[in-house]
Formats: sequence, C-alpha cells, structure tokens
Amino acid sequence: MSRQKKNFHHTFGVLGGDMRQVYLAQSIAADGFPVLTSGLEKAQGERPPEPVDSEQLCRQADVILLPLPATREGETLNMPLSTEGIKLDEEFAARFCGKQVLGGMTGKLAASAEGWSRVSLRDYYQREELLIGNAVLTAEGAIGAAIAGHPGSINGARCLVTGFGRIGKALCLALRGLGAQVDCAARKAWDFTSIQALGCSPVQYGEIGGGYDLIFNTVPRVVLGAAALSRQSPDCLLLELASLPGGIDLEAAGRLGLRVQQEPSLPGRMSPKSAGELIKETVYNMLEETEN
Repeated sequence: MSRQKKNFHHTFGVLGGDMRQVYLAQSIAADGFPVLTSGLEKAQGERPPEPVDSEQLCRQADVILLPLPATREGETLNMPLSTEGIKLDEEFAARFCGKQVLGGMTGKLAASAEGWSRVSLRDYYQREELLIGNAVLTAEGAIGAAIAGHPGSINGARCLVTGFGRIGKALCLALRGLGAQVDCAARKAWDFTSIQALGCSPVQYGEIGGGYDLIFNTVPRVVLGAAALSRQSPDCLLLELASLPGGIDLEAAGRLGLRVQQEPSLPGRMSPKSAGELIKETVYNMLEETEN
C-alpha cells in the first residue's frame, strides 16, 4: 500500500533496525522522497537506499525514523543489521535537535539522556493503526508457526487463545476462519459477549480445561500456571506471543514435559515487508496531521 503525500517536502533518514526498516526505506524511496539509510549494511537480499554514516544522515535528513523498538536495553540503538553499535548518550541525542524524530517504543530511548527532552521525539508504536495492523500480522505469523510446529491440522483443532486484546481478537478470527474450535480466556464480561459473537467460546482463566491441541498466549503476565498446564496432554503445543515475562509458567511447562515455542516479534521476522509498509503509512499519517 503506497500513498504519496505530494505536500511533503522532506528528506527521510532511516537509522538502524531490522528488515522492517529496510523495506520501510525502500517503500518511502519508491514514493519519490529522498531517503538516507544507516546501520542496515548487513541486510541480505535487499539493498537499502543511499547508505551513509549516521552523522551524515542526522545532518541531511529532516525526518529521522528510528527502529521498533528504538532500543532494547536502554544503552544502545537497536541495530541488528549493523556491524557497528551506537551508544545512547548526550552526544547522540544532540544530533537530533531541530529534526522530527519518530521511533517505536521510545520510552527507554527518551530516558537514556536528558537531551531527548529538547528533541521532537514521537512514538509511532502508540498509534492505533499500527497496533491493529501489527496484531493481524502477529496472528498470521503465529498460525504459520503453529502449522510448522504442530503435526496435525488447524482445521478441527482445539485451540485456546489467552487474552482478548488486539492480537487475541485477530487470532480468534483467523483460527475460526481455518475451521478450528476456538476457546478464548478473558476477564471482562463484555469481552465474553464479543468472543461469542465471533463464534468462539469464552472461558475464565480459573476454569481453563484440558484437551487442547494448540494454546496461543497473548498476555504479558502469567495466566497459564501449573494447574491449567497439568490438564494438557504432552502433544499440546504452546506458543508464547507476549513480551516478557510472558503468560506461560515455563518452569511448570518444562516439569510437565510440554512444548513451548517462544515466538516474539513475529511481524519483524515473518512479514517484514508488510510491517515496514505499516510503519510507513503510520509515519505519513503522523506527519500529515502535524503539517495540515
């Protein structure tokens, strides 16, 4: 999906990140905008446009796009495709004064140096259009991982989805579309009504039964403890989709001999082109709202 904004007069800089940022840079360039890239030199099979060093990018670009997440540990920029690292300090933050800077999950970045308080820094991962799009890609990736890891068919499989947020909703819809029998664990009464409207069966966390072929967790706190896990057969495959600490008691699962597949950051790993397009459209929306 490409929507060139003809009223834009920007030079974009894409600094760091994974394959999502490679496709993001390519897509912006295809829309006719000047794009500089840095920290993507190890991208395989794809060529980032206009590679330069990070200092040149910060000098020449007026809109700078940082990774998702911008940093993982709060000390260095997230740059898995680079041969070099960038330390987050006051000198680095000072490069962005006078620029429009957009990044994903920027909380740790903003806390890394006082200088960020003087920078126009916005978080594109707080935008609903990106969160919903990422949820759909996460659901697709989770089902792909389940197909690869589970010897049976999704059609007719007994599936449990824990959590009815954006990803939980997308998973329920996708699994039902493939003919699975889907239970969804949630807490709110109105979620139960919505779960039923999707053709799925709502369950409370304390009443999770057994006999599931596949369990997809989307909740970032433990909701699948020893009691619920002990009701599952050794053939049950559990997929952990949530961020740390996750919702599956890994110690209990290991003790019970259950298989747990850790599947973080599925859009970036399995659908980087589509994920990059989603980031681009979100950035365009943010710039358009600011400038119009």
